[in-house]
Amino acid sequence: MRPPLDPAEREALRSAAQWYAQLTSGLDSATVQLRWQHWHDADPLHRHAWQQVEAVRQLVEGVPGNVAAPALQQARESRRRVLRQLLVLAGVGAVGWAGWESDVRTNLLATHHTGVGEQRGVSLADGSQVLLDSRSALDVRFDNDRRLLRLLSGRVMVQTAADALARPFLVETAQGQVQALGTRFTVQTDARYCEVAVMEKAVQIRPADSDQSLRLDAGQQVRFDRARSGAPWLSDASVASWRTGNLIAIKRPLGDLLEEMSRYRRGWLRCAPSIAGLRVSGAFPLDDTERALAALESGFELRIVRRTDYWVSVMPKHA
Repeated sequence: MRPPLDPAEREALRSAAQWYAQLTSGLDSATVQLRWQHWHDADPLHRHAWQQVEAVRQLVEGVPGNVAAPALQQARESRRRVLRQLLVLAGVGAVGWAGWESDVRTNLLATHHTGVGEQRGVSLADGSQVLLDSRSALDVRFDNDRRLLRLLSGRVMVQTAADALARPFLVETAQGQVQALGTRFTVQTDARYCEVAVMEKAVQIRPADSDQSLRLDAGQQVRFDRARSGAPWLSDASVASWRTGNLIAIKRPLGDLLEEMSRYRRGWLRCAPSIAGLRVSGAFPLDDTERALAALESGFELRIVRRTDYWVSVMPKHA
């Protein structure tokens, strides 16, 4: 269990919740925003607390924006949900609130986490290297017996290092466990399945509710859920292209491509069911998904329909 917040952290979160309430009250002013900025910049604890405000708001509302002005446009009920989560984090009004152990709190209090469109490299205590992709949360638990990464959401690339204590290196997800066999590999998890791809050497995969394990070698990729592993397939150039800021598609179904792209932008991005199976090839920039959508529109006889900046649909051009 993670230790409770110390009084200074709790007070910073309490203050962050109060500032959020002011900035989303509809009654803010340039003076309030300036005072908020002074508070934000005055202490690293304040900046960390505000990052948690933003992360909670993104997870609860699903349509985040910058620090102050876009937040003013959110609905009152959304603001209440955000504040309730923040007060729980600060230890205020937590009695009887089941969300204390919610996925939101778990992700926020992970050892490392990234926001929308953010990637972050992490050097672990044993010399191993981890790259977190957009919208990822990772807990690191090293002890005398094992080196354990708990991937709570999103995707990571891991390059393991030799360990003087010969401890096994494990990546755990909701679906099961991946043991590195001196290797470089990626792991991605969501509510449905875990996907693993190996670039160097091998890993051993064990679904959580199965006694069967699967060895996956370099150049192979597989999906598994809690009950079983699927059949491995050969990886291609697209498998880890995200780490360079590009999404490479090789005859990939449009629906899958847009689902992947949506991890790097805010809001809702989908296509009409009639074109979800359209095979798409190309390289699409992840740091500018609007440009990626424009490339799809011009290159594949598609039409981009925007209800708002956060509600985008891809349709057949002549529908």
